[in-house]
Parts: sequence; C-alpha cells; structure tokens
Amino acid sequence: MRSSHRLLWVIGFLLGLFVLFEALGIRAQFSLESLQALILMHPAIGLLAFIALFALGNLIQIPGWIFLAAAVLALGRVYGGIVTYLAACASCVFTFIAIRSLGGNALRELDSRLAQRLLAGLDRHPLGSIIALRLLFQTVPALNYTLALSGVRFRHYLLGTLLGLPLPIALYCLFFDYLAMWLNIT
Repeated sequence: MRSSHRLLWVIGFLLGLFVLFEALGIRAQFSLESLQALILMHPAIGLLAFIALFALGNLIQIPGWIFLAAAVLALGRVYGGIVTYLAACASCVFTFIAIRSLGGNALRELDSRLAQRLLAGLDRHPLGSIIALRLLFQTVPALNYTLALSGVRFRHYLLGTLLGLPLPIALYCLFFDYLAMWLNIT
C-alpha cells in the first residue's frame, strides 16, 4: 500500500475514533474529577483503568496534563508522578503500536524534501532526538503519531520515552502540587 493510502487510513482511524467518542459523550467524561475518582475507586483496578484511559485518551487528543493533575491530586506528587509516568509510558507504547500497525513507516516514503531532511536528523541521533522531543512535548499525540510513522525503531522510541519523560513529569507534579496547595484543593 502506498504511503498516502496508509496516512489516510491513520487519519481516518483517528478522526473516526474522535467523532465516535465525541458523539457518545465519552470525551466529556475525561475530566479532572472523574479521573481522580477513578484512581481512588480501588487501588489496583482504579490504577489499571487510569492507565487504560490515559492510553485511549492519547489517541483521541485528551491532553496528558489532565491525567497528571488527577493523579497528583488523588495520590500526591510522588505517587501521582510515578503512576503518571507508568501510564504515560504505556500510553506512548500503545499509540506507537496502534499507529505503526495502521500506517507503517509512511512518512519515510513521502516525496518531500522537508520530511526527508527531518527524518535524516532523526536517523543520525534517534535516541537523543526522541529524548529531546519528550522533554519538550511529553506525550503530545501528534508527536507519538509522527514518531510511529517515521520508521524509527521501537527500541529507540521506548528508551527515548522512558528517559525523556521523567523530568517534565516531575516538574508538572511540583507545579500541580503547589497549585493545589495555593488554591487549597486536595
């Protein structure tokens, strides 16, 4: 299948998922309060559901900070940060596998000088590039889609994700913890 067809499959899949979840009202359920209640629901099942929803939310464009804030408010900055780190990594891996299986390495096959130049930079320093991208953009869905379609090796993607996410997650944990204290929310 040509790269343009694969990209259309990916776009159609993501758009269909977004429309379906919007029409069913499921996207509206991804709120700070509902995620916080889910985490506190049951120690094991609540956390597993939280991780699953983070992965699904990443596919349908739910910002990762909502999950982080819910975890920090429910569990505190240390445990909330650990849970969010695990959920964010699982979400990125899930997104990579889903998008790669639909689109392969479609970006690699595009006839675009810009795309080829960007991919050449990724090829020269795959691990460092992914770490830097994670530091800047964390779990932004568009980054996950792009990296999945770029043809980057899974091991570089995984290691870059594992190494690039801790610092921004820790900083966000501190921010949300101090914000909650300042607003007297707990």
